[in-house]
Amino acid sequence: MKNIVVLDGYALNPGDLDWAPLQALGNVTVYERTPESEVPARAKDAEILLTNKAIVSGAAIAQLPKLQYIGVMATGYNIVDVPAATARQISVTNVPAYGTPAVAQLTFALILELYNHVGLHAASVRAGDWARSSDFSYWKAPLHELHGKVLGIVGLGQIGQAVARIALAFGMQVIACHKHPERDKMEGVTFVDQATCFARADVVSLHCPLNEQNRGFVNEPLINTMQRGAILINTSRGPLINEADLAQALNSGRIAGAALDVLSTEPPPADHPLVMAKNCIITPHIAWASIEARGRLLHTAVANVKAWLAGQPQHVLNG
Repeated sequence: MKNIVVLDGYALNPGDLDWAPLQALGNVTVYERTPESEVPARAKDAEILLTNKAIVSGAAIAQLPKLQYIGVMATGYNIVDVPAATARQISVTNVPAYGTPAVAQLTFALILELYNHVGLHAASVRAGDWARSSDFSYWKAPLHELHGKVLGIVGLGQIGQAVARIALAFGMQVIACHKHPERDKMEGVTFVDQATCFARADVVSLHCPLNEQNRGFVNEPLINTMQRGAILINTSRGPLINEADLAQALNSGRIAGAALDVLSTEPPPADHPLVMAKNCIITPHIAWASIEARGRLLHTAVANVKAWLAGQPQHVLNG
């Protein structure tokens, strides 16, 4: 039986999922959270190492002579030094596409909150405003329809396409900027360049991976090309946005609002410029976290281990 160590099991499974399928594959030790400094000690006997966000550095890998396999329990894998693992012939796998429905759903939950202000009005009723009202109906912020509005999607991969389908069902016009328009063409979606996407859209939603070429690309010059009534949604990666520039745009009224599920630093410092910015909704990186999505994630992470043990590895990043 292989020794299996899970470095940070709590985020994926705080108690509402079952580790039993993994435990059937070896001797399993699950840690709720593991600081980077403690990885070598906790994983010293591990042959199989699973991580969600705990960092597995090259220095740590060098101290783990028994290690044969690293399973990333997420899609993004920048937390693992893949070249260092490859040099040691350690297989590294990830879990692609498990969260598409969940992320698309939260994207529209955020859009609808900015367009309908459901939370604001529910809080108002709870505070007694409706009971004291002279009228049968009132609203505390402008209410807008999605029908006929233009949604600009940056990145039309699986999640972007799921978001596009929902938008089309709402009667929105959908434009997208994407690296592979011919490969990923989609009925009802018009491909445009990035400048046109930001300038034309009533709602801009980011669904692109982070790389050094697009880090901070949503900055003051680009934001200034957006319509004044436009809103920005980010359920992708926090560092895509220059957060100080976005905070300034929101506080000055340059754009109408933003809703973000990700920030460049997570958790953010208390004085983060967007936490108190005007018309800014921030959720704590929950788009991936539906119980259904986490169930798919755990199932695939276990299936990856099982496939590797059987000599038929899947979702390998370095082989």
